[in-house]
Amino acid sequence: MESLNFICMKRYSVFSGYFFFATLFLFSTLQSLAQLRLPAIISSGMVLQQNESVNIWGWAGPAEKIYVTTSWNNHTDSAVAGNMAVWKLMVNTPKAGGPYTVTIKGRTTITLSDVMIGEVWICSGQSNMEWSYNNGTSDIATDFPTAYNKKIRFFQVPKTGAVYPQDDVKANWAICDSNTLKSFSSVGYFFGKKLSNDLDVPIGLINASWGGTAAEPWTPEEVVNHDPMLKGAASKLQSVPWWPNGPGQTFNGMIYPLTNYNIAGAIWYQGESNTSTNATYQQLFTKMIESWRKAFKKEIPFYYVQIAPYAYGQKNVGALLQEQQALSMTYPKTGMVVITDLVDSVTNIHPSRKRPVGERLANWALSETYGVSGIAYKSPELISAALSNDKIILRFTNAPNGLIINGNEATGFFVSGEQEAWFPAKAKVEKDVITVTCPEVKTPYHVRYGFGNTTIGNVSSLEGLPVVPFRTDDWKVDQSPVN
Repeated sequence: MESLNFICMKRYSVFSGYFFFATLFLFSTLQSLAQLRLPAIISSGMVLQQNESVNIWGWAGPAEKIYVTTSWNNHTDSAVAGNMAVWKLMVNTPKAGGPYTVTIKGRTTITLSDVMIGEVWICSGQSNMEWSYNNGTSDIATDFPTAYNKKIRFFQVPKTGAVYPQDDVKANWAICDSNTLKSFSSVGYFFGKKLSNDLDVPIGLINASWGGTAAEPWTPEEVVNHDPMLKGAASKLQSVPWWPNGPGQTFNGMIYPLTNYNIAGAIWYQGESNTSTNATYQQLFTKMIESWRKAFKKEIPFYYVQIAPYAYGQKNVGALLQEQQALSMTYPKTGMVVITDLVDSVTNIHPSRKRPVGERLANWALSETYGVSGIAYKSPELISAALSNDKIILRFTNAPNGLIINGNEATGFFVSGEQEAWFPAKAKVEKDVITVTCPEVKTPYHVRYGFGNTTIGNVSSLEGLPVVPFRTDDWKVDQSPVN
């Protein structure tokens, strides 16, 4: 019996030894398979935000120590991958310049080359932001002969919807040239080109846009669904085969994976797909901005484009959406570009001239974000309307050198008496004051300017920026189908 126990114990001991070494071998194998890996946006050719502590992150074996060395200061920072195999650290960037290298070392080594330091902006929205030369923008081909510019880098996020937040995208950084430019956002390019030229810094442009999308998919689901008004409006959006309309779906797939990446700000061109739910747009849009700032852990400036006049299938829905966008400017660190003067045809929802759109956005950023003085970047806005017998006297801000009528006579003005009945009006401009009269309305009470899906005014500042469309009334607006 004793010998039998001895044999069993010996066999158990041998088995335990085999099991120990097998487990050790398996663990070592798994560790070797947990190869050092980076997200797509942390790669050669990237642009890192200047003068900041920026995030560098990735995946490795659990408990693996990672060392990151940057060539601009030859400093090494380190981090240890957690039990979810994720690691992250911060490195300090200098003022704009490059190219540099970044070396990431664990059990294996990755060296990133041609890294630039500069300013990084996200370009987002629907088709008017997405639109490129390949989509028919008319004013970009003239840039092709001189398009090659190592100081401008593109990162094109592929169209991706997701029910849950994602941790990576399939994309890569590319240098601006006549080939890469053809498929990149024209608005984004013209914005970045002006910033690069005027600031003399490298610019990284991240294009995350998807034609047709409403603002709800770009807003985290919990933000929309926890607000009864926004949830109700979202439920009215129609499902279509070409783009997602569920709350949070493009945020999860195209914005959330970027939120560790340090950026300077965002530009936005969207709203056409929210015209049918225009009443809630200001609330939705500002909550979207708030949620992006929370995700990026920074109060990023947000500059956006007011939608252009267009012949929608319901009366005045475009004008009401424009009104909501104008109201959104009260939200901190935002700015709106008006483009009523750039419309080729009110039957084309995609105005073809993108250069002035991008440059006007850039002027907001240059003035408000970078402190460049002497730039006219704000469109004139109504600040008061006073009744004076048979006239309405309008005063405007953002017109330091006065207003001008671009044509023989002013267009886009309508007045009404105490009982709603609108008639075309005449307008006289003196400096930053406009006097409005109408023979059919002896005692005018309210005035509208550029208010209507296809109504276009022709008054601008002397610097050429169109007056923001407005109305002085708060009457219910007809949104019935167009006959």
